[in-house]
Amino acid sequence: MRVLGIDPGLTRCGVGVVDVEPNRTARLVDVVVLRSPAELDTPRRLVRIAEGLEAIIEEHRPQAVALERVFARSDVSTIMGTAQISGVAMLIAARRALPVALHTPSEVKAAITGYGRADKKQVGAMVARILGLDEVPKPADAADALALAICHAWRTGGVAGAAVRDEADGSAADSALTPAQRAWLAAERSASVSGAARRLKR
Repeated sequence: MRVLGIDPGLTRCGVGVVDVEPNRTARLVDVVVLRSPAELDTPRRLVRIAEGLEAIIEEHRPQAVALERVFARSDVSTIMGTAQISGVAMLIAARRALPVALHTPSEVKAAITGYGRADKKQVGAMVARILGLDEVPKPADAADALALAICHAWRTGGVAGAAVRDEADGSAADSALTPAQRAWLAAERSASVSGAARRLKR
């Protein structure tokens, strides 16, 4: 499965493309950080990032797009730029009929490192390890984009997602999963149980 991961940002937008095999191994296809200068007005900055995203999609033909879910922060200008780029990315993907998934930072951290509160250094180190890279992709936006892509592929691309379905019917062993995938599976089960409990209370 080929996934395009996007760490949205108006000044720096991390974009990573990975291929994930059925045996859960991941391979780096491309990674880049798209930039737009602050001296341009917002519409032209959006165009600059959009053109870069379209070029990458046209070149690599991903099967899915994974975006970081936007959360409100104290810095309004930062969150606005992030939300605007997210909207641009979703529009570009929708026009090409590409499925789009939103993943929270803690969700990505748990999938990649096995710990939902891992710092950027830990995430970057695990991304490099998973992809067999000699160095951590820099800047952090690049590593975050690759982490998003890997997380999505493991969860829904027949990799971790298939393991979860198999575990549900008792046909897969825990030993077939990486520590990070087992941590994600436990978190997913916990979330499902909590959701069911909330529904029962209604």
